[in-house]
Amino acid sequence: MRVSRMAALCRSKAWTKSVKSSGMSEENDITSLRLRIEGFVQAVGYRNFVIAEAQRLGIDGWVRNRSDGTVEALVSGPTRIVEIIVAACMRGPDGSRVHNVELHNAEPPAETGFRRRPSL
Repeated sequence: MRVSRMAALCRSKAWTKSVKSSGMSEENDITSLRLRIEGFVQAVGYRNFVIAEAQRLGIDGWVRNRSDGTVEALVSGPTRIVEIIVAACMRGPDGSRVHNVELHNAEPPAETGFRRRPSL
């Protein structure tokens, strides 16, 4: 599985250390990311998996299928929780095969809660 540089950075101790040394609180810092998940991720319950994880974790955002066979998601919440949902997206549900997850900084969603958006 290939993982984008940003995902590896988010999991690294250096990133955690830089957050702490910058005076930002990891618990109170809000992160919003747009994810593009590649692989065998459609018709395997991937969106339902992301929705269940996001609702369990209490983050805001949405998920949708794209016509190119990828899944796109916007996740927003405390940095530590966003790291957990990103890790879950890299793993995916049983039956899926995640090949790559691209992460891009994003603006937080306008609405609270987590929902499914129509396919694009």
